[in-house]
Amino acid sequence: MKLAFSTLGVPGLPLTDVLGLATAHGYHGVELRAHAEEPVHPGLTPGQRADVAAAFKAAGVEVLGLAGDVRVAAPGEDDAVVEEIRTLLDLARDIGAPFVRVLPGGGGESPEEADATAARRLGTAAEYAGDVDVRILLETHDSHPTGADAMRVLGLVGHRQVGALWDVMHTWLGGEQPVESFAALSPHLGYVRVKDIASADDTTPLRLGAGVLPLTDVVEVLSRHSWDGWLCWEYEKHSHPDAEDLTGLLTPGREHLARLLNESA
Repeated sequence: MKLAFSTLGVPGLPLTDVLGLATAHGYHGVELRAHAEEPVHPGLTPGQRADVAAAFKAAGVEVLGLAGDVRVAAPGEDDAVVEEIRTLLDLARDIGAPFVRVLPGGGGESPEEADATAARRLGTAAEYAGDVDVRILLETHDSHPTGADAMRVLGLVGHRQVGALWDVMHTWLGGEQPVESFAALSPHLGYVRVKDIASADDTTPLRLGAGVLPLTDVVEVLSRHSWDGWLCWEYEKHSHPDAEDLTGLLTPGREHLARLLNESA
């Protein structure tokens, strides 16, 4: 498995510094938070996009994916949501990212209605995703925290360009064991988000291995099934500004994941 970290942990940091952290601390890739206040966002010109791709290539680091905030199950008109996904897909194509993350974001309607809304929009966007050779990944999050929840949507979509992003915190908070999450998501799994927290009531990010999330079980089930994808550390400094800085935790975090991988081999 390859290891990455998300720029959610280093909000607003210039791309050259992000790539410097990746190479200095031994990470294979970076997941980019694609928001206007970040260095990589949909407002970049074609030339700027080419520069981003060139910077990753020069550093020998892979672009894992773009983390957008499109909410595919949210109430409202379909066209705006689909267009936002397409905008992210264009950016991903231009910088060489294989994945675009979207969120469920359902609420205020029945689960059946939210599932149908999300599936309809993802199904529409999937055709364009195929054209640009980028996969859309629905994260286990908010209204659809578990693998079983996400699969209700993905089963309706039924398109190879739409898959799943397994966020281990949300599936755990949803009461799902790692073996259950993997069983549900494995046919559609793009990559896995790892993190650690103190408790279900305190989701302030902690260094990997310092909290309660079942990371050992996650790595064990992935290894047992010979899954050979990405583990991406999402340290949500953006949402918790008082949390410890990620920079000093990157090497211990990589070492912790490497140790888990070795123990499960």
